[in-house]
Amino acid sequence: MSKKKDYFVHESAYVDEPCEIGKGTKIWHFSHIMKNTKIGENCIFGQNVNVASGVVIGNNVKVQNNVSIYTGAIIEDDVFLGPSCVLTNVTNPRSQIVRHNLYEKTIFRRGVTVGANATIVCGIELGRYGFIAAGAVVTKDIPDYALMVGVPARRVGWISRHGISLPEPDANGIMICPESGYRYKEVEPGVVRCLDLEEDAALPPDKAVGTVSYSDLRKK
Repeated sequence: MSKKKDYFVHESAYVDEPCEIGKGTKIWHFSHIMKNTKIGENCIFGQNVNVASGVVIGNNVKVQNNVSIYTGAIIEDDVFLGPSCVLTNVTNPRSQIVRHNLYEKTIFRRGVTVGANATIVCGIELGRYGFIAAGAVVTKDIPDYALMVGVPARRVGWISRHGISLPEPDANGIMICPESGYRYKEVEPGVVRCLDLEEDAALPPDKAVGTVSYSDLRKK
């Protein structure tokens, strides 16, 4: 860590000034943070990541290799952007037409996961703890806890905060996460809530460390 800064920047990376970077954040090989960005605490930016001017990123965000985050993106806490996923900021780009003042806003709500090589078309909102499967193309808003698959992406089920597909509801409409034991319920059509923990609350320490692999959970 630099003595003057409480975040880490690899010697091959570039950070333009002015910008705001939170404590404990790490910026790795060949990445570029452009001016006027705001990045929270304890984030990780992998190799060859570009963050454009004006982007706002929360705390504990993980950005894997080869991801570009363009102006107009708002990324809340605990978001995961998988390797080589694609973000955009103009729906109808043309080389001949200058739209620098027309960048569209794309909002990644708390806890969203975007899988490897997935594409997020701009101007939409991804709800809290939504999960975008690898290679999916998302073209419209998705609700909290939605599991999205395919091209174009469609909802194929609900997923827990722990990234585990929720089973069919029981007689009382309850869906239980196989890993955490937390209960979920579709409180109204298309609206899922966790009954045991507020959506904006941090996970308790004993729930924040995985103990069972995904493949083992699938065998149950």
